[in-house]
Amino acid sequence: MITFEGLEENLKFIILEVENQVRSMADFMVHPTRSLYERIINKDDYIDNLKTIIENNCFSIIHSDKSLRKKEVNRIRSIQTIGVNLERIADFCVNIARQMQYLTDIEFIQGYGYRPMIREISEGLPRILPVLRASDLTGALAICKTEYALDQMYKQNFDQLMFDIRKAYDPRQPITILFIFRYLERIGDALLNIGEALIFYIIGEKIKIEQFQALQSTLDDAGITESIHEIDFQSIWGTRSGCRISRVERKNNDDNVPDVQGSIFKEGSVKKISREKTSIEKWQRIFKGLVAQIYGYNEDGENASLLVEYLPGCTLDEIILTADMDFVENALFVLKQTLDDVWTSTLERKPVAMGAMQQIFDRLDDILRVHPSFQRSSTMVGDKKIVSTTELLEKCRALEAGITAPFSVLIHGDFNASNVLYDHQQQRIHFIDLNRSREFDYVQDVSVFLISNFRMPVFDKAVRERLNRVMEDFFTYARGFSRTHNDRTFDIRMAFALVRSFYTSTRFEFNPEFAREMYLRSHYLMEKILRHPPHSWETFSLRPDILFF
Repeated sequence: MITFEGLEENLKFIILEVENQVRSMADFMVHPTRSLYERIINKDDYIDNLKTIIENNCFSIIHSDKSLRKKEVNRIRSIQTIGVNLERIADFCVNIARQMQYLTDIEFIQGYGYRPMIREISEGLPRILPVLRASDLTGALAICKTEYALDQMYKQNFDQLMFDIRKAYDPRQPITILFIFRYLERIGDALLNIGEALIFYIIGEKIKIEQFQALQSTLDDAGITESIHEIDFQSIWGTRSGCRISRVERKNNDDNVPDVQGSIFKEGSVKKISREKTSIEKWQRIFKGLVAQIYGYNEDGENASLLVEYLPGCTLDEIILTADMDFVENALFVLKQTLDDVWTSTLERKPVAMGAMQQIFDRLDDILRVHPSFQRSSTMVGDKKIVSTTELLEKCRALEAGITAPFSVLIHGDFNASNVLYDHQQQRIHFIDLNRSREFDYVQDVSVFLISNFRMPVFDKAVRERLNRVMEDFFTYARGFSRTHNDRTFDIRMAFALVRSFYTSTRFEFNPEFAREMYLRSHYLMEKILRHPPHSWETFSLRPDILFF
């Protein structure tokens, strides 16, 4: 067991003091006296001091002892979070005692079910230290579930109080009691934070109780019956869509259960996760091996979770930035072969509209929140009018409405270089993060891939030249595919798509000069489109050097 002299002793003191504060609060709610009130108020300062001592101790240990292992650092971080939330519970006790003075009839509150809530709190607090010392995951989960029980009890009392407020001659009494119950419910939130801090220490990763339960259910669906202690869970990244993505593997994988070692666990809204599941299943039916296998899927209310195969290889952005150029060219060759197969075999001769300009309008508020100046006003320079951003977008949207792709293909939908894996050993490409996959204009995927390379925040001249080569090569390939399949409006649709990708990408870039570079290129392309004679879009020509930086 990892221990830190002094730190855990102070943690024990603050737990005991908060337990006493809860007991004093419960006594005060039955028999309020001046001496008991003063004891609660005075103890609050002592608990605040203990919290500060624990916090200072935690930061001091982490910054002064460079030999600490990850598990030890996690324990200290957990203790710091526990201390903060214990002090919060003590504050809520003080708030409840202060609310009691507004009750003209102390007996009025005795008709409501606050006692079971205090009992639940009183049973949760003494579990903290034993759970920490024993790394007891079951105990940590029990502390988390205290919050759920308190929520349920709060809801029952809330409904009764709302009824009583409506019928009361003097609603001040039930309103005051409602505030008291709200503080009791918030103690549950603090206990949930404490439980999740303990889970973080025990399994080594920050994970909310809902995500933990989703992980456990999804592992069960996949046939992994080991205790979570036997699972190595590592957070990998969070997406901008709000999903949590983590890697899961057995610490000992020597049994006969189907190998799901190195699986990817993804948790988020039902809409997004179920859509990704459907897309993966579709891709598997058409191109087996191109995407991950699904090992488990679980829905719980508004959230869902997915356990999929961990695919071998490196992401293309990593390869482009770090590998030898021969390696990069080989990866691009395999990618283009793969896309040729996908696009050709799923090609359907039906017109499809991309709606690139509408996609900008859908994201315009997000762009302007990050870069408020990225919406120019119209102005006059001599006798020449400089058209505003809004006018440019509106005119381009009207023009784009009359242009469609001559066919659709199955696209990735979020074709960033980071969503493409290259397995050099097997000479294979894999696609990941497929929740936006659909039958659509392939130019959308092309533009997303190109701009995902352009907006890599690397400004070394040699690396930028490499990125330029990659983008030119891929652009040339896509244009060649269009000519092979008699797509005569490729260039103009590519221009619209690049306007969309350049402009919307600025919301992810906080480097003002680099973001402005993308903003200006989007406007240059819109002006180029508007200068072209309408209804002769087949003659529109786009040069790949618009992508060079």
